Amino acid sequence: MTEATEATEAAETTERARTDNAIVIDAPLELVWDITNDVESWPRLFSEYETAEILHRDGDTIRFRLTMHPDENGTRWSWVSERTADPATHTVRSRRVETGPFAFMDIFWEFTQEPEGVRMRWVQEFHMSPRAPADDAAMTAHINRNTRIQMELIRDRIEARARAAAS
Repeated sequence: MTEATEATEAAETTERARTDNAIVIDAPLELVWDITNDVESWPRLFSEYETAEILHRDGDTIRFRLTMHPDENGTRWSWVSERTADPATHTVRSRRVETGPFAFMDIFWEFTQEPEGVRMRWVQEFHMSPRAPADDAAMTAHINRNTRIQMELIRDRIEARARAAAS
């Protein structure tokens, strides 16, 4: 059985932890969409990623490897994910192919135009593997804390680009 099959089966048979975070970005929808879906540039968009390597493309679906900057113990966490962007609905569905400490990890991104800007929403559903260094509750708290940091950074970077383009 492959790791992807194990992850799929785990998603169907285990509990699910869930995070749901959103932020409004004062920039045009297409700019937000283009910047946040340019996976190759994620090391310059997110503060946590050291590298993003595209492994395969098939239409709007990409498989890629993300590697984080070393943590406080010097560990560089890395995994392969697959994501499918739907430009017509401005949504993205993603899953970890190499699950690492997760039994599974599924991610949904949604971009909606609102009067004050673009609402960028990330929903993550996951379950930690029994060998993981954290349980679902601890990982939920960590993801919520880190997602807020990353979303604010992304908002600030995109808004700066939008202002620069407008001037």
